[in-house]
Amino acid sequence: MDLRPVAYVLGLLVMALGLTMLAPMLVDIADGRGHWPVFAESAILTVLSGGLVALACRNGGREGLTLQQTFLLTTGVWVALPIFGAIPFLLGATEARVVDAIFEAMSGLTTTGATVFTGLDELPRGILLWRGLLQWLGGIGIIVVAMVFLPELRVGGMQIFRSEAFETMGKILPRATEISSSISIIYVSITVACAMCYRFTGMETFDAIVHALTTVSTGGFSNYDASFGTFQGPAEWVASVFMVLAALPFVRYVQMLNGGVTPLFRDSQVHVFLAIIAVLVAVTAAVLVNIFPHHPEQALREAMFNITSIITGTGYASVDYMKWGPFLVSIFFFIGLIGGCAGSTSCSIKIFRYQLLFASISTQMRRIYAPHGIFAPRFQGRPVGEEVLNSVMAFFVFFVVTLGLLSVALGMTGLDFTTSVSGAAAAVANIGPGLGEIIGPAGNYSTLNDLAKWILTIGMLIGRLELFAVYVLFTISFWRA
Repeated sequence: MDLRPVAYVLGLLVMALGLTMLAPMLVDIADGRGHWPVFAESAILTVLSGGLVALACRNGGREGLTLQQTFLLTTGVWVALPIFGAIPFLLGATEARVVDAIFEAMSGLTTTGATVFTGLDELPRGILLWRGLLQWLGGIGIIVVAMVFLPELRVGGMQIFRSEAFETMGKILPRATEISSSISIIYVSITVACAMCYRFTGMETFDAIVHALTTVSTGGFSNYDASFGTFQGPAEWVASVFMVLAALPFVRYVQMLNGGVTPLFRDSQVHVFLAIIAVLVAVTAAVLVNIFPHHPEQALREAMFNITSIITGTGYASVDYMKWGPFLVSIFFFIGLIGGCAGSTSCSIKIFRYQLLFASISTQMRRIYAPHGIFAPRFQGRPVGEEVLNSVMAFFVFFVVTLGLLSVALGMTGLDFTTSVSGAAAAVANIGPGLGEIIGPAGNYSTLNDLAKWILTIGMLIGRLELFAVYVLFTISFWRA
C-alpha cells in the first residue's frame, strides 16, 4: 500500500491544527499571565512536523485515495491530531501527564466532553480556549467524515446517504474539499449566532465564545467545574436550541443555503428526533414537578437542557440529575445511546439506524402473517436494500459487543459496576459524563487509574469513527486486498 497520499493529507491537517494554536497564544498574551510560550512552542513543533511530512509525501497528493487508504486516513486523522493536540496540555499550566493530556485531547476532538482536569475555574484562558477549539474542530471534522468518507466506506449503513449529500462523483479528496467549504459557512454562522445569544443572556464574552464552540460541536467542555450549572437560567434555553440545531443533518442546511427549505422539514430523521426530545422532556418535567419541589418553568428548563445535552452527546450538566431518582437516571442512561441525526456533530448510534431497525422488524412481522406477500423496508420513502440492512444490524451487534468488552475491561481495572458500564457507554457513544459518584454529572474522570483512562481513550476513538472504520484495520484481509 502506498502511504504517501494518506501521510500527505495527515501532514496538512496537522499543520492546520498547529496554526489554530496561535489563537489561544494571543489570548494568553492579552491576559499577561506568561503562558503564551506554551502555545508558541506547541505551534512551531506541530506545524514543522506536519509540514515536513506533507513536503516529503507531496507527490502522493496528486493521486486519488483507494478504499484501503481512505480507511487508513479516516482513523489516522483521529489518532494523529489528538497526539499533537495534547502538546499544549503537556507543556501548559495544567502540568498534565501523558495519559491525561492524550485523554483530554481525544475527548476534545471526538467531541466526547469527558475531562480529567479539575480546577477549570483557575486555568489560563488560553488552555480553556484550546479545549473549546479542539471540540469545534472535531465537530466540523466529523461532519465531513460522515458526509464523505463513511458513506463511501459503507460503514454502519451510512452508504444509504451516498447519493444524497452531494452530486460530485469525482475523487474523495476533491469532494471533501467542496463539502468542507459549504459546511464551514454554515458551521461558523451557527457558532457566531450561538455566541451572540449567550452574550445576550449575560455571559462574559470569553465564556460566550468558548461555550458556543463546545455547544455547536455538541462537545460539552466548559470553563467551570460546575459545567453549565454556572449559567442557570436563560442560557440553558439558548444552549438547548443550538444543541438541537447542531444535531440536525447539516446537508439539509446546505440545501437551505441553496434555496431549498423543504428538505429539512421533510426529513424523517428530524421528525423522529424532535418527537423523542418532546416526549422525554414532557415526562421528565412532569416527574420533577410532581415528585420534587420544582417550579414548572424550572422543571421544563432543566428537563429540556439536560435531556437535549445527553441525547445529542454534548455532555453539559446544569444539575446533578443523579439525585432525580432511579427512573430518570435510567432514562438518562438509555437516551445517551440514541444520538442525533446522521451528518451532524452529534454522536452515538444515530436516529436513522433505529428507523431502519424498526422498519426491518416491521417488515419481518408482516411477512410472518402474510408469507406470500412482498414487503420491503423503506427509509425516506425509498426501499432499502439488504446490504444496508445487514450493515446496520452488524453495527448494532458490534456496538453491544464493544460496550460489553469495554465494561469488562474497565471492571478488571478495579472500577465498580456502575462506573464501568456507564463509562464504557459514555466513551463509545461519545456522551461525556457517566453515572455514579465518580464520573457522574457532579464528577469527572480525573480519579480513574491510568489503565482505565487508556481504555476509555481507545473507546472514544472507536465510537467516534462508528466502529468499523477502526476494526477493519485489524483484519488480515484488509491488508491483503
